[in-house]
Amino acid sequence: MSLQKQIDQDIKQAMLAKEKDKLVALRAIKSALLLAKTEKGNAEISDEAELKLLQKLVKQRKESAEIYQQQGRKDLADQELDEAKIIENYLPEPMSDEELTGIIKVIIDEVGASTVADMGKVMGIANKKLAGKAEGKAIAEKVKSLLNQ
Repeated sequence: MSLQKQIDQDIKQAMLAKEKDKLVALRAIKSALLLAKTEKGNAEISDEAELKLLQKLVKQRKESAEIYQQQGRKDLADQELDEAKIIENYLPEPMSDEELTGIIKVIIDEVGASTVADMGKVMGIANKKLAGKAEGKAIAEKVKSLLNQ
């Protein structure tokens, strides 16, 4: 089942169950998907683009929650984190630290990187290879730590 159909189905279920918080998050996903489709005139968007879109929505929610916490608005921060958790349910299971390390070591060997100066080369390939499987921040931290060894 496509993500769009899954979201539509889950919106109906959330409406029937009167789950307001879940409904807000699901509508945000649907809105972002519709916007992405009309933005480029595409009738369909790729699975990879859908994953990136969902990751972007989660990242936005987490950044907003952080700002709310800094401003002492725990209620709004909790709401953003709850939405992020709901959206994360539609993302594939994140990679374990060991899996991430193994893949990045292979990429470093392929590129022939040896210092932090080569980080850009490694990151370009790693971001493409690990799109939707790991967060960019986690990838960058792992690459940096492996190149510093």
